[in-house]
Amino acid sequence: MGIFILMTLESALIPIPSEVTMPFSGFLVSKGSFDFWLVAAVGATGNLVGSLLAYYLGYFGEDTVRHIIRKYGKFILISEKEYDHAERWFRKYGEAIVFTSRLLPVIRTFISLPAGIARMNIKKFVIYSLVGSFLWSLFLTYIGVILGKNWNSLGQYFHKFDIAISIVGFAMVAFYIYHKYKSIKHHHST
Repeated sequence: MGIFILMTLESALIPIPSEVTMPFSGFLVSKGSFDFWLVAAVGATGNLVGSLLAYYLGYFGEDTVRHIIRKYGKFILISEKEYDHAERWFRKYGEAIVFTSRLLPVIRTFISLPAGIARMNIKKFVIYSLVGSFLWSLFLTYIGVILGKNWNSLGQYFHKFDIAISIVGFAMVAFYIYHKYKSIKHHHST
């Protein structure tokens, strides 16, 4: 359930990186807590549900989407610049970008909005989103499994640097949030 919720939120424009959710789930697969194929399927299904929410938000039209981003984007860390980037990709590459973008960080989260605005055929949208999301989830889960299987050999090195790794990890997350907030705040003030 946790994987489904986190992956749904990620594809529904909430910045929860699948690059953390799925490898950690793969790590749990390596420990025997989860089933590999079920984890990948649940991740992909969550992505599809979140993508459909964003797609149908796009159905309300570009003006509504931009208004929502201007008003609430700073709270969910999405800017018009990111939306514009996804929209340009959709115009440039057409419907196939819905599949391709599912394999790319960042753009994968926002591509559903222009697809909804363009009123892309829902069956194609579902198929492209589900297949692309499944491949992405499979890849990230596999990385987690490999890391998990090698945890004992890697763990002795990580253990020496636990505090440093924690500080660097926290600093990276804080920098990312600060940078996104500053960029969105600056964009909203112009």
